[in-house]
Amino acid sequence: MSTTAWIAIAAVVAVIVVAVALVVLRKERQRRQLRRERLGERAGGHRQEAQLHSSKADELAAEVEEKRSQAAEASEEAERAERVAEQQRRRAESLSEESSRVADQRQREETLARRHGTEADKLEKEL
Repeated sequence: MSTTAWIAIAAVVAVIVVAVALVVLRKERQRRQLRRERLGERAGGHRQEAQLHSSKADELAAEVEEKRSQAAEASEEAERAERVAEQQRRRAESLSEESSRVADQRQREETLARRHGTEADKLEKEL
């Protein structure tokens, strides 16, 4: 074979290689484009999901603040009730002590009344 034939064969092979390379590159480009589109769709789905969760988190944040406020209010109310209960306990103790003192005084007065009654009876008999 002559040199021209080899050059022609090499040129045909080169054209075939370039053609195959172009087909492979085009398919690779299409594959990457399809992958980008799919990733974009997935990313969009995740963004929507993220927005949904963010919105829910915002709603829950307001609820958290409301519950914390209610808890603080309930705690303050409980402390007030404890103070009132303590005051009532002290008052009950004081009244109980006073009741005991008055009962003792009553007993002394009854004893004195009996004594004076007895004395009065004696003096009336002497009359």
